[in-house]
Amino acid sequence: MAWPTRADLWGGALAAARAEYAAVARAIAGFEPVTMVALPGQGAQAREQCGDTVEVIELPIDDSWLRDSGPIFVLGSDGARAGVDFRFNSWGGKHHPWDQDDKISAVLLERLGVDRVDSRMILEGGAITVDGEGTLITTEQCLLHPNRNPDLSRADIEAELRARLGVTKVIWLPYGGLEDRETDGHVDGVAAFTAPGKVLIQVPDDPEHPDYARMRANRAVLDASTDAAGRRFELTELPQSAFVEVAGAQVEVGYLNFYVANGGVIVPVAGVPADEEALAVIAGAFPDRKVIGVVARTVAYGGGGVHCITQQIPAKDGAR
Repeated sequence: MAWPTRADLWGGALAAARAEYAAVARAIAGFEPVTMVALPGQGAQAREQCGDTVEVIELPIDDSWLRDSGPIFVLGSDGARAGVDFRFNSWGGKHHPWDQDDKISAVLLERLGVDRVDSRMILEGGAITVDGEGTLITTEQCLLHPNRNPDLSRADIEAELRARLGVTKVIWLPYGGLEDRETDGHVDGVAAFTAPGKVLIQVPDDPEHPDYARMRANRAVLDASTDAAGRRFELTELPQSAFVEVAGAQVEVGYLNFYVANGGVIVPVAGVPADEEALAVIAGAFPDRKVIGVVARTVAYGGGGVHCITQQIPAKDGAR
């Protein structure tokens, strides 16, 4: 994770954002080790708020969304770890500067002693969900957006995903969230693997929801698709949605934007009645994990959720 630092993004909500990031870090630390990257000079503040269960290191960063700017880890057939260092351009140049965030993957991989795999393609981790058995799901809305890789065709992008991530099948959903303007429609707001062959999908039950028809179009694609092993998908719908006001803005807290930990699932919640219904659906999709809701209203105001602010690192040599 990375400590919130971009003042022009958070404005008067910066303190609330830091409190929510710290709460997420503490929740995950109940299941596995957590490292928080803080801007030099802000480490002491991060340590104070995150507590003793979270390791804090100081490194140059521009922003606090390591799902997107950090390395994407892969495992070889022998279990050896590597980190793919895709390029990062702040979601199509939305925030300046971003040069330190584009470098952070290489810095972290060197610090971790993990081999670095270079890619010249721009890709954020929130733009993909994978099953670990060769299947990747993404959205056309994001990966084909001209502000990412205008010189690459759909076939070029697929080829790079196959080469760098080891996937053998790419499934393109037409849509991310209509109001997800910050990331241009990342898949982590609309679909997530819960196990090979099983996908949890956002399908709002409110006909007035801006994504009511769009998410049904996504479901139709998955209904007609098979994974890399030739299996039809077992789909679970997540109909709940929560709109709240933060700093004078109406934002949607996306329950699907969760983090899967060792033995747990950390879910962003809004502090509204729909939270419990959504947590129950997610718990049904992860029967062997403890599901914990953490209020992430301000994180949503910043443009994401718990998944967006975390990036998992595979254990070394099978250790946990």
